[in-house]
Amino acid sequence: MLQSPTLVNESACFGGTVGFYKHWSEVCGLEMKFSVYQPPQAQERPVPVLYFLSGLTCTEENFMIKAGAQRYAAQHGLMLVAPDTSPRQTGVPDEDKDWDFGTGAGFYVDATQEPWSQHYKMYSYVVEELPALIAAHFPVLPDRQSIFGHSMGGHGALVCALRNGDHYRSVSAFSPIVAPMRCPWGQKAFSYYLGNNQEKWRVYDASELIVGGTELGCNFSGDRPILIDQGTADSFLDIQLKPDLFAAAYAKAGQPLTLRMQPEYDHSYYFIATFIEDHIRFHADALAISK
Repeated sequence: MLQSPTLVNESACFGGTVGFYKHWSEVCGLEMKFSVYQPPQAQERPVPVLYFLSGLTCTEENFMIKAGAQRYAAQHGLMLVAPDTSPRQTGVPDEDKDWDFGTGAGFYVDATQEPWSQHYKMYSYVVEELPALIAAHFPVLPDRQSIFGHSMGGHGALVCALRNGDHYRSVSAFSPIVAPMRCPWGQKAFSYYLGNNQEKWRVYDASELIVGGTELGCNFSGDRPILIDQGTADSFLDIQLKPDLFAAAYAKAGQPLTLRMQPEYDHSYYFIATFIEDHIRFHADALAISK
């Protein structure tokens, strides 16, 4: 049974409110946190909802504080929801040892390996439990939801959408890890969370999902566009992010992809803040109530 979330802090913002919440998660088996921007339209009627997944080391706060998305969400009448990036204080030894694994680095997978499998269930949390909680306690249209993210969260957003085309009307990403099986961050996380059988990694790799198609459970409609923004001055571009691999997979599949390489931009929230209006508009078009 879903327990009501507890409001920790709330502030007025562009005619709506930004709230930070905590709740008991049955999926993760401990307390989880998330943030919500409710646009002014939500005071009068249910609205579409857009989920944002943050990157390594981030919490439920980073996006709401740094991205500047609320102004545009208010214009389009979209609710924004940003979960934390991992369970915290699970008691797993050394979970805080590395910045790119463990705390703050759940990688949006359901871990199958001990000791991580008891609490690190971020895929199910994002796809199932959190949307059910939001639908039960906030004025949203649960059949009108989309998802986007940054870096590790861009990876998570792409995987969640590609595997759950019936859940999300659109997906976009900033600087996503599009081929985690072929980059150090992904290889490290997957080996600990999922074990050494790399065949089991494929369902959490966006590029592999496109190549594998329905055999891997990829069911995101081919006529729905995907928007990706990537900075050319991103220090992680060549080693960790590899957008060319995802573009090649999409081209082979013959599906629409908009990959924009933005000159001189890096991996920071300054980059996200610069192009956040485009992404909000992109999702607003897909979520339009008139459609």
